Amino acid sequence: MLWVKAFHIIAMVSWFAALFYLPRLFVYHVDATDAISRDRFCIMERRLYRVIAIPSMITTIALGIWLYSFNTSYYTAAGWMHAKLAFVVLLLVYHHICGAYVRKFARDNNTRSGRFFRIFNEIPTLALIVIVVLAVVKPF
Repeated sequence: MLWVKAFHIIAMVSWFAALFYLPRLFVYHVDATDAISRDRFCIMERRLYRVIAIPSMITTIALGIWLYSFNTSYYTAAGWMHAKLAFVVLLLVYHHICGAYVRKFARDNNTRSGRFFRIFNEIPTLALIVIVVLAVVKPF
């Protein structure tokens, strides 16, 4: 079980790294003024999303389900786990919204400002704080 937990944490760190960096790329992309830079950001965003974010998300979820299966009766009754899973669902929604922005930028169809993406970039930080506190402190 400890090996599964260790790899779950590694996958989660990789997923969050992608979710922290992708909106920052969006900020830079919005501010880019030349076609070469915009094209480069499209490539970076696509690769980050497809090669790091998606596989690490899938791995995190798969290993989380595996961990859950070790003690299903406890986790099913644990209020902190319900709250944690609610935030994980919100994080999944955020992940897919990021994917939609990757596609919008690729089509040169973004209408959001750099300021929007600077604020948007803070959402995974808040989710990380809540998820870690719930998993470690288990407040209820």
